[in-house]
Amino acid sequence: MNKIHNFSAGPCILPQEVLKGASDAVLNFAGTGLSLIEVSHRSKEFVEVMEEARGLVKELLNVPDNYSVLFLQGGASLGFLAAAANFSKGGKTGYINTGTWSSKAIKEAGFYSEPVELATSKDSSFSYIPKNIDFPSDIEYLHFTSNNTIFGTQFHSFPQVDTNLICDMSSDIFSKEINVSDFALIYAGAQKNMGPAGTVLYIVNNDILATMKTKIPTYLDFETHIAKDSMFNTPPVFSVYTTMLMLRWIKGNGGVKEMNKLAKNRSELLYNEIDSNPNFVGHAQEDSRSMMNVTFRLKEGADQDKFDKMWQEAGISGIKGHRSVGGYRASMYNALPMESVELLVSIMKDFSKD
Repeated sequence: MNKIHNFSAGPCILPQEVLKGASDAVLNFAGTGLSLIEVSHRSKEFVEVMEEARGLVKELLNVPDNYSVLFLQGGASLGFLAAAANFSKGGKTGYINTGTWSSKAIKEAGFYSEPVELATSKDSSFSYIPKNIDFPSDIEYLHFTSNNTIFGTQFHSFPQVDTNLICDMSSDIFSKEINVSDFALIYAGAQKNMGPAGTVLYIVNNDILATMKTKIPTYLDFETHIAKDSMFNTPPVFSVYTTMLMLRWIKGNGGVKEMNKLAKNRSELLYNEIDSNPNFVGHAQEDSRSMMNVTFRLKEGADQDKFDKMWQEAGISGIKGHRSVGGYRASMYNALPMESVELLVSIMKDFSKD
């Protein structure tokens, strides 16, 4: 079978060695003779997996000692609600609206707070990251989405505020170095940059969390999960295990610093082609462009059927744009090899030669 070049926006591409390790464990986990997906999550072998996964997060991101690392379920969509439940006492909360996911987060925050949209780029089809935002002093926290998969924009520097900072980093975590101590909460679905769908990483400031005691449902309460080491209920063992393998891979390939270098190289190669090729135009404004999700389209008059046939025959998968934007979207997460980007660029060049 010919190689498939996977630009899917999620679930993400994973390295072959991670897929091999995960598939082996499904057949025989840690020499137990049992499948990973049928072994007890309370077993010594899986407890060690959970501990290693959390430990790798702490190591790769230099997580301070006063933070807890959790692997939970529900997707980042549950995180929208859990963030407000744990870090609001019912007052005003601030949101920067840069697209679909932050819009959903604002909606969910309304169940536990009074969310205020402080800035938005919806006036330009979310093609840029808002700047020069006025942050009021009476908000309980500021929430933003660091990378926007649908529209292809990304925060290249984080807001500086005098309140708690919360970030949904689902699609660019482990792709660049961050200062975790700047945040009250970071959360990220695994399926974009660090593993398969099924689990969500939460990095929680314990000191701030302790000051926010309100009555919320047991499962939404981060302290419930901190006390049970992410095992208040049966964890998604396959997703956690495969994420652990991916975190090992990141560490073995130079860590987050090297992932950032590779992300820059991939995105610069593709953006340079978009900017120089007469048949293509990007969606995101230049100073807001994402390194993870490059959104672009054909200019009017270009032969879409011909271009689609070329990339499909070359074994490229997953570059159709989101239905709300159209065009194309090349998602380039940590495991995407440079050769896949080089192939896409060569097809774009060949398309424009004729």
